[in-house]
Amino acid sequence: MNILLFGKNGQVGWELQRALAPLGNLIALDRHSVEYCGDLSDPGGITATILAIKPDVIINAAAHTAVDKAESEPELAALLNTTSVAAMAKAAETVGALLVHYSTDYVFNGEGSEAWVETDTTAPLSVYGKTKCDGEKAIVASCSYYLIFRTSWVYAAKGNNFAKTMLKLAAERDELSVIDDQFGAPTGAELIADCTAHAIRKAKKDISLSGIYHLIASGETTWHQYAGYVINAGRLKGMELRVKSINPVPTSAFPTAATRPTNSRLSTTKFQDAFELTLPDWRVGVQRMLNEI
Repeated sequence: MNILLFGKNGQVGWELQRALAPLGNLIALDRHSVEYCGDLSDPGGITATILAIKPDVIINAAAHTAVDKAESEPELAALLNTTSVAAMAKAAETVGALLVHYSTDYVFNGEGSEAWVETDTTAPLSVYGKTKCDGEKAIVASCSYYLIFRTSWVYAAKGNNFAKTMLKLAAERDELSVIDDQFGAPTGAELIADCTAHAIRKAKKDISLSGIYHLIASGETTWHQYAGYVINAGRLKGMELRVKSINPVPTSAFPTAATRPTNSRLSTTKFQDAFELTLPDWRVGVQRMLNEI
């Protein structure tokens, strides 16, 4: 199996290189790649790369993910998240490849308290959400063989993440204020990558599995509860943390350019049933990440 990966150095892309290695020949690109174009700001180059390589599987782990910055650069966000994704989908259809693409809970309006299911109406509140939603639509319109995985609250041990930030601040300050009215499930890039590899194996044998799926860890929490969990875990591991209180505050306490969803819950029943997997509780991955860092 020949696999082409875009976005090799992102959180998910980095883990995908490990998870995909046993599946076959992997060509992993980023926007700085030289031999082939891996730059989503060049949709023509993306098309040419796919037509030249003719992979069996294309995985797009690249995107414009700077949610607030997208509000001030909507054209670039649309180019990366929609235009190049559309080009990728058309090229995938031309060469008969399975296209795997990652999307987000930001395609919904973020309201309510029920977990979103795949068939719920999309109504993005931000430029980022709209461009990701349009990217999904472009795939569905022009590609017959695809897996779109909507995910949220993604973290990795590599690079910066919320847990690392909380531990750093907890070592420096006596008091922290953390948002407590946004609900979701912290989801490790490692889990996403491993589930992706498994899903590819099954989908390559059964084209009927093509579709949109929600892929996050099980359970739910808030950023405030997540921070408390991480700090308690840090103390149990012997870290010297001076913080004495973690205050819950509303989203309005930290104004942002892009509207944040208060409900990032995603139902994963469809994914778990289709691919015969049980997604672990979010704490499992967070504990693993804390051990690693």
